[in-house]
Amino acid sequence: MTNESMLPIGQRRDVLQTIGGLTGLALVGSTATVGADDDDSDDSGLVHDATENGRYALPELPYKYGALEPHIDERIMELHHSKHHQGYVDGANSALDAFEEMRSTDEFEDIKAIKRDFSFNFSGHVNHTIFWQNMSPDGGGEPDGEFASALEDQFGSFEAFRNEFSAAAENVESNGWAMLFYEPIADLLVIGQVESQNGLAHQGAIPILTLDVWEHAYYLQYENERASYIKEWWNVVDWTDVCRRYEFLTQTQADEVSEDSADGDETDD
Repeated sequence: MTNESMLPIGQRRDVLQTIGGLTGLALVGSTATVGADDDDSDDSGLVHDATENGRYALPELPYKYGALEPHIDERIMELHHSKHHQGYVDGANSALDAFEEMRSTDEFEDIKAIKRDFSFNFSGHVNHTIFWQNMSPDGGGEPDGEFASALEDQFGSFEAFRNEFSAAAENVESNGWAMLFYEPIADLLVIGQVESQNGLAHQGAIPILTLDVWEHAYYLQYENERASYIKEWWNVVDWTDVCRRYEFLTQTQADEVSEDSADGDETDD
């Protein structure tokens, strides 16, 4: 008998609703299929390129560095991807190596600092991997389908959602991110601010739209005009990517709750 099957049905449902959407973390890989080998895709058509041989890897962009101009400058994209994101990948892998060394020697004096480094760098890797995929030279406009309906239901309109998201991004204290999360416990969309790479985390919620407002994301082009950068960024948002993330997560959540309900019916019988 597994630990899961030992839980009462009500508690199992709570657990599933809390962690079910976490399968969506697979979406940190590219949702673009351009240039991808068939062997790299799973049943959902998603491409996983943020890991390699048990370590984190810098994913390739699904477009050229200059493809998002004039909204985001080519030089910014090159530095941001090849230097900053690569730095987070290297930092996360370095932390993994340090963990292995500490385990082999049974010496954990530096564990607090290394755990902090890993949290910062791994979060930076995940945040940026989603960020690149959330943008496209063919982006902009408004979403459609189930995701558009969810925005209207929960925020009143797409314009109201965009205004709240922009305000959150403009007012992130110092460096950080604005994010739209899918929150599986209440089946909600939540706009949040993330300070640095990992502060003010929304535990259990999955980011489906991320906007980097660290100065390195815009300063070379917009200087200290963060609001101008945010306004231009809406022109490159890839709503197809965001919608796929949302639909994947909500379907996964529905499937797991349905399966749990079926298990409960069998138990009652």
